[in-house]
Amino acid sequence: MGPTNMHLIRLPEVLAICGLSRSTVYAYAKRGQFPSQIKITPNAAGWVKEEVQAWVESRVRANRGP
Repeated sequence: MGPTNMHLIRLPEVLAICGLSRSTVYAYAKRGQFPSQIKITPNAAGWVKEEVQAWVESRVRANRGP
């Protein structure tokens, strides 16, 4: 994935894509079970949209098979 293919999204969009709660996103990320956030500025963070979407797809495959 090249830099031009990445899109940073903020927490509300992450929650809308994955369907998890805020606390669950942070808990999973801390345990390495969800993509980690990236610092955008000293006071702002975001996630790579494609990584979040890939995580959702992996959960679907894990529950439904290939």
